[in-house]
Amino acid sequence: MAESVVGFLINQLSTLLSQEITLLGGLKSDVQFIKDELESMKAFLREAEAKEDNSQLQVWLKQVREVAYDTEDVLDDFTFRFARGYKDGFYGKAGKIYNSIKNLKARHQISSEIKAIKARVGAISERYQRYQSQYGTQERGFSSSRQANADFDSRAQSLFIEEARLVGIDKPKADLISEILVDHSQLKVVSVVGMGGLGKTTLVKKVYDDAAVKKQFQSHAWITVSQTFQFSDIIKNLIQQLYNEIRRPVPRRVESMDDKMLIEFVKDFLQERRYILVLDDCNDCPPNLEEVAKKILKKCEGLPIAIVVIGDEWEMILHGFGGEADGSGKLDRIKRVLLLSYNDLPHYLKSCLLYLSIYPEDYPIYVEGITSTDIAMSYMKELINRSLIQVKSTWDDGRLNECGVHDFVREILVSKSKEQSFTTVATRYYTRWPEKVRHLAIHNFTDNPQEFSGLKCLRSLLKVLDLDGANLDSIPKHVFKLFHLRYLNLARTGVKIIPKSIGKLQNLEVINLGGTNVTELPVEILNLRKLRSLCDKMVREIGNLTQLRRLCITKLRREDGKELLSSLLRLTNLRKLVISCIKEDEILDLQHSVSPKLGSLTSLLLKGRLERVPQWVTSLQSLRTLRLDNSRLREDENIIGSLGHLPNLVSLTLYRAYEGETICFKVGGFQKLQHLELVQLTRLKWVTVEEESMPSLRSLLVGACKLMQELPSGIQNLTRLESLGFYEMSDELMHKVQNLDKRSEDYQTISHIPQVFTGYWIDGRWEG
Repeated sequence: MAESVVGFLINQLSTLLSQEITLLGGLKSDVQFIKDELESMKAFLREAEAKEDNSQLQVWLKQVREVAYDTEDVLDDFTFRFARGYKDGFYGKAGKIYNSIKNLKARHQISSEIKAIKARVGAISERYQRYQSQYGTQERGFSSSRQANADFDSRAQSLFIEEARLVGIDKPKADLISEILVDHSQLKVVSVVGMGGLGKTTLVKKVYDDAAVKKQFQSHAWITVSQTFQFSDIIKNLIQQLYNEIRRPVPRRVESMDDKMLIEFVKDFLQERRYILVLDDCNDCPPNLEEVAKKILKKCEGLPIAIVVIGDEWEMILHGFGGEADGSGKLDRIKRVLLLSYNDLPHYLKSCLLYLSIYPEDYPIYVEGITSTDIAMSYMKELINRSLIQVKSTWDDGRLNECGVHDFVREILVSKSKEQSFTTVATRYYTRWPEKVRHLAIHNFTDNPQEFSGLKCLRSLLKVLDLDGANLDSIPKHVFKLFHLRYLNLARTGVKIIPKSIGKLQNLEVINLGGTNVTELPVEILNLRKLRSLCDKMVREIGNLTQLRRLCITKLRREDGKELLSSLLRLTNLRKLVISCIKEDEILDLQHSVSPKLGSLTSLLLKGRLERVPQWVTSLQSLRTLRLDNSRLREDENIIGSLGHLPNLVSLTLYRAYEGETICFKVGGFQKLQHLELVQLTRLKWVTVEEESMPSLRSLLVGACKLMQELPSGIQNLTRLESLGFYEMSDELMHKVQNLDKRSEDYQTISHIPQVFTGYWIDGRWEG
């Protein structure tokens, strides 16, 4: 965790210094000193964090974390005091800061704090020099290298045995060569399996070196995978061998490539080539351990990461369960193994994972509430791939919706968070928190709002405040003094009004009002230039909130449509947009010469009457989810034709959106569509699906289209359809679907669909 905190701070300091800011007196040199010292220590931090049993190093790490936090606090305080008056932010107006400083006392106070931090960093650095020589990487690097060489040698020696000394290898070798050379025009995978010591590596090596095999293939590579491998290292090794074979140096750019780029590089190299690749030492679970594995799976309650990391220690772990299963030491061994998984995480993933310690046990974690950038989402996916986070549900378009943390993992996170003073959780049983708390969660705090007076002792540098479910009718006034607050969660509280004071929280990025009775926001919300999510009926100055990712506009009047489009022109980061009109018969006037280029928009809901589908909607290249609600478009508007060429559309819902009698999905349209809902299209009689339309469709739901009496024509063309549902349809159609004769044409039309439902669609599921 210290590595993460220090890494983030170094980036902040680098940005600060690169702007050539006119700092106070000698402050710039002091900041440079702090940055340089932290950089020199950074490489040692991960190694020190791994030595959990060394109390001396752990004390030193705590000091590093605290000085990094305090440095960040001082920089934030400086920003707030002297740069808040500039619209372009701190760095954009850096040259004007010096002249704008009016508070001489504050000026000297911050200067003194920086100098004090410099002295602390200097002392910490001196201890680092001593600890590095005592516990540093030199010895570990040697032993690690020696072990790696030993591992290599133990396998490599089998590659050099003379064939004359081998007995019984001729027939297996001939059979394997024949298998490889037959039908060499097709990609083929040949597996050689068996228990250790049978001579698999020796056999394959002799085949690999055979003259006929060498002649048949243009490129050759032998990769030893081993039990502890890094994917990027394997690919880079492969590239090195391929280039050595053609006697050319590996391009320098390869070293900085990520996994995806490396894969593409190898793919391009091997394109149109005949090649043989050997992957040696690919391990599987030996038969004698299968029973052990089953028992451990049962004990671990299905947690996969426990099995993944145990490996050769399985038998010892199983033995450890014996006398402890019902005692206080239950599953302690597995927790220790999970701790190894945590310690192995990159520093940025540790920070991301530790944030989840804020949530109560078994509490649903909604991904949209905690990830506001693509980077954050990629971190979540990486943690899921490592089995440290569990997926609970996804949206129709495949996006993550809800995730969770296994109880074992959560215990480790809570312990680590407490140990590192990362987050603090207050409950009705524990209402005290340290002075320097930076991330605070309040769970089932109190039935008496008066007790929230304790919030006034919070430091103003608090950045995350989670009041989800708290018994509050209003936001405590002390919250508005938390001028560094980034995240404020008021979900499921009794809050009804957001006061004007919200405008003071100029660093606020996320405010969660889900499940509250808040119906409108004060105009001061527009002061929050860093806000990434907003729901309100204001349109005039929304364009100033350029960091918005999610925007919900309610009660829009027809005459405000053009003004809204003008505001949307500047919201280039927008990912989710909801627009609804002020009343049911009001027209959403979104068809103007002003055409927003929302290149990042992935989700769009338009709720209200449309005279036509807005032209800008049909050009949304990133759009994945679209819902038209109460649009009531006429048949001559060709709604399907105008939307069919959206290249990434995955989910489409038409709810009271169309007043024509016929919908025809044309050839080549909706190439990526997976989910389609047609609901309350009251005049709809016929649906036609032409060949090569919607080739990826997986689910089709049709409801409350009372005039439809026939199954969609051409539905047999939807070869990937997995689910077909009808509800509140005409009696004729419902009877037809529920009483299909296997000899009938209708049955043949839908017999390829695994699940066909009829009944009632309630809260997202079927009721018969």
